Amino acid sequence: MNSEMRLCVLLSAYACEPGKGSEPGVGWNWVCQMARFHEVWVITRTNNGKSIEAALLSNPLPTVHFVYIDLPLWMRFWKKGRRGIHLYYYLWQIAAYVAARKLHEQFRFDVVHHVTFVKYSIPSLMALLPVPFVWGPVGGGETTPNGFWWSFSLRGKVFEIFRTLAASLGKLDPFVRITARSAAIALATTRETEAQLRALGCKTTAVFSQVALPTSEIESLGRLSRPIGPRPFRALSLGDLLHWKGFELGMRAFAQLHSQFPDSQYWLVGNGPEKARLQKIARQLGVKDAVVFWGELPRPQALEKLAECDVLMHPSLHDSGGCVCAEAMAAGLPVICLDLGGPALQVTETSGVMLSADSAGQVVRELADALKRLMSDPVLSFRLGMAGRDRVREHFRWETKGTLMAKLYREICESSITRRPLLNRESTTT
Repeated sequence: MNSEMRLCVLLSAYACEPGKGSEPGVGWNWVCQMARFHEVWVITRTNNGKSIEAALLSNPLPTVHFVYIDLPLWMRFWKKGRRGIHLYYYLWQIAAYVAARKLHEQFRFDVVHHVTFVKYSIPSLMALLPVPFVWGPVGGGETTPNGFWWSFSLRGKVFEIFRTLAASLGKLDPFVRITARSAAIALATTRETEAQLRALGCKTTAVFSQVALPTSEIESLGRLSRPIGPRPFRALSLGDLLHWKGFELGMRAFAQLHSQFPDSQYWLVGNGPEKARLQKIARQLGVKDAVVFWGELPRPQALEKLAECDVLMHPSLHDSGGCVCAEAMAAGLPVICLDLGGPALQVTETSGVMLSADSAGQVVRELADALKRLMSDPVLSFRLGMAGRDRVREHFRWETKGTLMAKLYREICESSITRRPLLNRESTTT
């Protein structure tokens, strides 16, 4: 097959919205990247259509054709926000598959690729099409180390129990196993998820982080200017205020720093069910006046906060992605994270501080030590920040990932996938 030949590709992207982070941004960016190389049909939710069509007015994608699918109103009256989202998504897959069958009869796809949701324990019915199937990158195989459960709220403990149960039931779902065994290649966001994919029966797997930034955003983050003049040392955590993000660990570590350096500050950008609990912990630790809860900000404003801080503290316990780490690195900010999940694939010892996750007490102590070290050694902080910026430019550009995926499609169509595919274990950071 000619390496320049345009393929006919079907993308399944339940979450797909321009200008968004997290999974909607992942879906949208895969669409934009595949449009560079192939003729693309995209099946997505109807409620994504307004923002997609608005984006296409200023940035047309002439090789992309969107197909909007939703369940009838009488089948989704019970879905409110994130309530019931997993059941709805499962049922949506059925409607999407019916639409995909009809599209395949008309256009004869060369490859079908499931891109969102990024979750390995829920099937993609696109695997049932008589077309080479790419699954992922998918995540969700990450688990909280046992030594951290005591630090969770009751809500957090209940969530973890149900999350573990849902993953176990998912692995028993025959359609999940069909999805795994039908995949020409299954891409995992982390090493932990890759192990789960192999256990499900995937023939060929590779670790391929879904975290990436467009070149334009990498450049704009690199141009963020820091305020001139003396100011307090500031640690930043950015993300939904959820128990598994580890922000309580960050708060306790900051309290140790603040006891020695009372001018220091801790900024949290985001909102979520743990906010009231974190505010209570800040009061108990005596750091209430040094901790700033900014709430949920529009993405551009949230990213601007990176330039006003000195370090990103992201002690997440089971994060498949952790795109905020790449965003901070692109802005030249050193990152402190745990050697778990997605952040462990982004941050290295030369571009940040990565800590083992043995127990909550150990992490709090080592987070505090890392904060003190970076505060007292601005040369080290600057060196880590510059190395992180270079790493993002080299490994976490959407354009780089798009080129690799386009080559992978062609390999699959040529039936040249072997035990050593294009995306082998040596390319886990790409």
